[in-house]
Amino acid sequence: MSLISVLRTGVSGMNAQSNRISTVAENVQNSSTTGYKRTSAEFSSLLIENNSTTNYTSGAVETKVRRAIGAEGPITFTTSKTDLAIQGNGFFVVQDENQAPYLTRAGNFVVDGPTGNLINSGGFSLMGYSLVDGAEPNPALNSTDGMVPVNMASLGLRATPSTKATVTGNLSADTTPLSGIVSPENFSKKSSIVTYDKLGNSVTLDIYLKRSVPTAGDATADPVIPAVLDNTWTAAVYDPDDVALTGPVTFVFGADGKLSGTTKANLTIPGGEAFSLDLSSMTQLAGAYDLKGTANGKAPSAVTGTEFGSDGVVYATYADGTRLGAFKIPLAEVKSPDNLNPRAGNVFQTTLESGDLQIGFAGLGGLGNVKSSALEQSNVDVSSELTTMIESQTVYTANSKVFMTGNELLETLMNLKR
Repeated sequence: MSLISVLRTGVSGMNAQSNRISTVAENVQNSSTTGYKRTSAEFSSLLIENNSTTNYTSGAVETKVRRAIGAEGPITFTTSKTDLAIQGNGFFVVQDENQAPYLTRAGNFVVDGPTGNLINSGGFSLMGYSLVDGAEPNPALNSTDGMVPVNMASLGLRATPSTKATVTGNLSADTTPLSGIVSPENFSKKSSIVTYDKLGNSVTLDIYLKRSVPTAGDATADPVIPAVLDNTWTAAVYDPDDVALTGPVTFVFGADGKLSGTTKANLTIPGGEAFSLDLSSMTQLAGAYDLKGTANGKAPSAVTGTEFGSDGVVYATYADGTRLGAFKIPLAEVKSPDNLNPRAGNVFQTTLESGDLQIGFAGLGGLGNVKSSALEQSNVDVSSELTTMIESQTVYTANSKVFMTGNELLETLMNLKR
């Protein structure tokens, strides 16, 4: 038996328990840290080869630090809409000031004043795909290429140009017919509808309607008038400067006072988009003239808040009550999350052992859902850590006794020479 090996074995045991106590200390101090993952020290024995049955040389104990990154912590709810938690598998993709990508489960994001980015308590910016151009994101499956910081301040004011409108209601069957082409000088009824150009300026479209009863050979007759003259109307649309935006649109009511088929006036709003005016829902019945109209499009409106969908879509809410999908937050996963490399700020990097990251979206391919106004807490059980601490303290003391005993035996051996 080697007394020196006894000393080394005792020191090895004390070092191992010191590592274990260190992980306990880190776990306890981070028990309230959002998204923190528990660290533990796992032991394995190191035996000396060629030990005989009559003369044994003691070995040592090795320590391997493991992290329960794949184990979820409990989710608690908060009052902040920008607090995010992942219920299920996956990590948020974030980046530091040097634009290096990392993974994290810490979703305590707030708006950063200087940049407008959503950053967590570690100072890392949340990454996503921009939806402002209206295109569905097409992410690289194993790369963060194409991601940008989620920044709601970059949206600013938004104007929605008008592209369609619908006019409904009744054209009185008692309206006196008129000859000639419908125009601002020759019409039976006039209505107006407000639309918006690309800049959000309001553009009032004037709709002139005329009941037509031309006769054969009449030089002032409307073009292409059907045979049933008493039920024929024409419409034309003019801008505020009385410039015609479309030629006369002819439509005929049946005997029941309803239109058959679809009647639309297609035009382009000055400074705006191509526009379709649907007149198909009008009727010609006895009674009063009563038309109503609705058009899409919005005047410029400012961002007033943010909403998060469970699928990871970040919506900008506007002062006019509308909302717009601005970003889509991806989730990342790896084959072996417990082998990720932890970095300061409660973030992780991929390693050869963890495998490359895979990018997807919430609720798809085994990935979890994103919860707003919620945070994932640490997965540390403080009571278990305190138990481990007491156990390690006891074992450390026992290893120190082994060292002291070996030292006493060695002194006894050395005294034999005297």
